[in-house]
Amino acid sequence: MPDFLDIHTHTAKQSKDVMAIQSLSVTENIFLAMPKTRPISIGIHPWYGSLSELQVHMKYLEVLAKQQNVRLIGECGLDKLQGAPLNEQLEILIQQIQLAVQLNKPLILHCVKAFDELIALKKQLNPSVPMIIHGFDKKAELALQLMHNGFLLSFGSGLINHPSTAFAFQQTNDVFFLETDDSNFGIEEIYQKAAELKKISTEQLKDIIFANWKKLNLL
Repeated sequence: MPDFLDIHTHTAKQSKDVMAIQSLSVTENIFLAMPKTRPISIGIHPWYGSLSELQVHMKYLEVLAKQQNVRLIGECGLDKLQGAPLNEQLEILIQQIQLAVQLNKPLILHCVKAFDELIALKKQLNPSVPMIIHGFDKKAELALQLMHNGFLLSFGSGLINHPSTAFAFQQTNDVFFLETDDSNFGIEEIYQKAAELKKISTEQLKDIIFANWKKLNLL
C-alpha cells in the first residue's frame, strides 16, 4: 500500500509512495492517451462544458467512466466566475450526478460562489453516492454547513496558505481527504501541515485517510 493518498491532482507524475488520483476532463484530447491502470477521475469541468456539446461529451464520459481505474466522476460542478451560464452548468452537472449514481462512483466537485445552489441540487436529487468538494479553502461556517448537508471535504494548499482554511480544517470531523490539485506543494507537505493542525502524527493521519478511502469505495 502507498504511504499517501492524493485524491485530486492534475499532474500525471506518479510515485510508488503516493496513490494520486489524476483528474482528467472529457473536453481535453485525452481519449487516445487515456490511462488504463493508473487511478483517475474523469468528468466535464464547469469551465469547459457547454449544452451544445453535452450530448457528445456525455457519450464519451459514459464509456470512459466505466473503466475500472476511474475511481471518481469529476471534477465537475458549478462556477459563477467562469464557464457557461449557471443554468447550463446545472444541467451539465445533473447529468454527471446521474451517471455517477448509475455507476456507483463518488463525485469530486469544483464549486466557486455557488454553494447554495450546490446544496439545493443535492437536496433535490438526493444522490446515493458520496459528493466530495475538492480544494476547500473557505471559512469554518461553510465547512460545517456542507458537512451538515452530507458533503465530504478535501483540503489542499489552503491549509498552508490560508489561516481561515486551517481553522476550518480544525473544526471538521475525521471524514476528510487531502490533495495537491495544481499547487506547488507536495502531498507530503500537506499531510505534515494537516497532522500538525489536527495534533496527531502523520502516521495516524494516513490511517484516517485510507480508512475514509476504503469506506468511500465500499459505498
